[in-house]
Amino acid sequence: MFVDKAKIYVKGGDGGDGLVAFRRELYVPEGGPAGGDGGDGGDVVFQVDEGLRTLMDFRYQKHFKATRGEKGRNKSQHGANAEDMIVRVPPGTVVFDDDTGEMVADLTQHGQAVVIAKGGRGGRGNTRFKSSVNTAPAVAENGEEGQERWVTLELKVMADVGLVGFPSVGKSTLLSVVSGARPKIGAYHFTTLTPNLGVVELGDDRSFVMADLPGLIEGAHAGVGLGHEFLRHVERTRVIVHVVDMSGLEGRDPFEDWVKINEELKLYNLKLTERPQIVAANKMDMPESEDNLTAFKDKLAEVRSDIEVFPISSLTRAGVPELLYKTAEVLASAPDPAELAAQEAREAEEAEGVVYRLEHREEVHDYTISRDNEAFVVEGESIERLLRRTQFGSYEAVMRFARIMRKIGLDADLRKRGAKNGSTIRIGDFEFEFFEGGEQEYLYEEE
Repeated sequence: MFVDKAKIYVKGGDGGDGLVAFRRELYVPEGGPAGGDGGDGGDVVFQVDEGLRTLMDFRYQKHFKATRGEKGRNKSQHGANAEDMIVRVPPGTVVFDDDTGEMVADLTQHGQAVVIAKGGRGGRGNTRFKSSVNTAPAVAENGEEGQERWVTLELKVMADVGLVGFPSVGKSTLLSVVSGARPKIGAYHFTTLTPNLGVVELGDDRSFVMADLPGLIEGAHAGVGLGHEFLRHVERTRVIVHVVDMSGLEGRDPFEDWVKINEELKLYNLKLTERPQIVAANKMDMPESEDNLTAFKDKLAEVRSDIEVFPISSLTRAGVPELLYKTAEVLASAPDPAELAAQEAREAEEAEGVVYRLEHREEVHDYTISRDNEAFVVEGESIERLLRRTQFGSYEAVMRFARIMRKIGLDADLRKRGAKNGSTIRIGDFEFEFFEGGEQEYLYEEE
C-alpha cells in the first residue's frame, strides 16, 4: 500500500533535574554545594533514508517520544544527556506543524536531518547558585519539558519524470512498457489512485525514474477529485511528460485536454508552468489520430512553440524510444526542483534578515493578568517555564521564585489590579496566595 500522508505526535525528552547536594568529606566540615546539573533531554530528529518509499510505518506508530536527561549527581557531576531519537523518513517528505500549518522541514536528500521536537535543557544544580551572599544554597532547578507537537507528514514523490494527463490516456500502459513497473491497468477511469514508480534504462548507461501519477480532472487545484493528492507529487518532478489521447474516442478534444491540464498546474503552482514539458501524443494506432495530431500541433504552435510533440503508441511501442531519448536529453539540463525550493527559502530568509535573540534563563517580563471570578490569572510562556523549573519542595527555591516575581514587578502589577492579602494567584497549574508582608508583597505556594 502506498501511503503519502500521515499525522503523528512528537515530543522531545525532558531535561533532567538539578541536584541539591553538599560535600561530605572527612576534614572538610564546610565543603559547600556539590549538586550537579541535570542532563539535556533528547531531540526528535527526522532523517532521510533513501531506502524508504512510503509513509506506511507511520500508520502503525504515531507517537515518538525521546528519552529524558539524567538527574544531576553529587560531587558536582553533570547528569548524562539523553540520546536523540532518530525517525527515518523517505526522501520527499515535507513536515508541517499541525496547529499552525507552517512548514517545519522539507527533506529531500539522503542523510538530511532536522530537529522536529527539541529536548528540554537540564536543570541547574545548587553548585550554580553559590554566591558571596549565599555560600551554601539549597536550591536547584527542575529540567525543562521537551517540545511537543503534532505534525503532518506529506510525501511528494521524488521522480525525475512525471507522466500527467487525463484519466485513461495511457500513462500506466506507457510506464509498464518502458520500465519494469507493473501498475494496475484497466479500461476505466481512475485505474491509478496512487503514484507508481519505474526505472527507465536507455541502454547507453543513462537511466531515470519515471512516475505514473493519478489522472487529473478539472478543479483539481481546488481539491476536486484526487486534487492535491496528485498535484503535490508533480512539484517534485524535473520534467513533465504530458500524455494526450490523440484518438478522441471519448469525444474529447486533445488540445482542450492539454489546455485544461496545464491550467490546473498553473492554478496550483505557477512555477509548474516553467517546468520542461514534452507532449506524448498517445494512441496513434487509432484511425482518427493522424488528423487530430495535425490539428493539435497547429493549435499548440500558436501558444507554446517551445514544446515538442512525439507521436507514440504504447500498444505497438512505435515512437516510444524517440520519446525516451528526448526525455533523457531534456532531463540532463533540467534544474532540480528541490534545489530551487531551497534556494527560494534562502533568498526569502536573506530578504527578511536574520534576527539574533539573546537567550536568558530568567527573562520573564512578558505576561498578562486577567480575572477568573475571585482569582487573578497570570499567563506568560517565560514565567510559566520558570515555574515548571522551580522545585517547590525547597523553601529556598520558593523564596527565589518570590524574589524574581518582585523584581519583574508582578507583585506591584497584581496590587494595581486589586490583589490583596489572601487573594488567589493562579499561574499555570499552580495556585498561590498573595501575602502583604510589611513594606513588601510576595507570593508563596498554597499548602
